[in-house]
Amino acid sequence: MYNKIMVPLDGSELAECVLPHVEAIASGGQVSHVVLVRVVDPIRLPASVPARGNFGFTEKDRQQLEKHRKEAAEAYLKKIVDSLDVKGANLCYATLEGKVADSLVDYAINNNVDLIVIASHGRSGVSRWVLGSVADRMVRSSCVPVLMIRAPGCEPRL
Repeated sequence: MYNKIMVPLDGSELAECVLPHVEAIASGGQVSHVVLVRVVDPIRLPASVPARGNFGFTEKDRQQLEKHRKEAAEAYLKKIVDSLDVKGANLCYATLEGKVADSLVDYAINNNVDLIVIASHGRSGVSRWVLGSVADRMVRSSCVPVLMIRAPGCEPRL
């Protein structure tokens, strides 16, 4: 039923709580591809930054920092791919740049993803309103099925 599974990760242990679920789904079905995805949000400088920038931070510095962040994201994803035990499925990773939820939904559509497996922090109330929820935005905006895994230690509340 699911041929290609996308697993968004942000580098946190909470996000990684989905990995045993992904291994079980991929090993127990006809999954041919599992792709781990991490989005690096671009660093934005204010439009009025002078040539030397704020506190000596230049455009070249920004580009170097973004390059370093992308390399770190790729190293993280490679480490996770190497640690997964998925039989019969191709494991790969992708590092994206842009707004997190939008980039993930676009990737899923453009790469024929059949299922998205993502962790949820389980925030509610003001913290959810202020911080937002990538998982919730994906559920609302994606045409691809989304399996949301609640964080360990989650307490039910109405």
